[in-house]
Amino acid sequence: MFPQLQLLPGAISEILASVTDTGFLTVSDRYGLMAAVLDESLNENDRRSANRLLRAVLRGRVQVVDRLCAA
Repeated sequence: MFPQLQLLPGAISEILASVTDTGFLTVSDRYGLMAAVLDESLNENDRRSANRLLRAVLRGRVQVVDRLCAA
């Protein structure tokens, strides 16, 4: 069973903006995306944004880093 995760309002937009600005997907971004994927009440725009981010990682446009923040 998965632990209870709750996505903060506006989190996907913040992650998308950060990744667009830096080109990096951080550890905290990945936890936010994990919460989004597990959130059954996620609206369609946020779901599409999360999918766009994941596709960008798969295509190599976004680099996954083992840091908590991109700064």
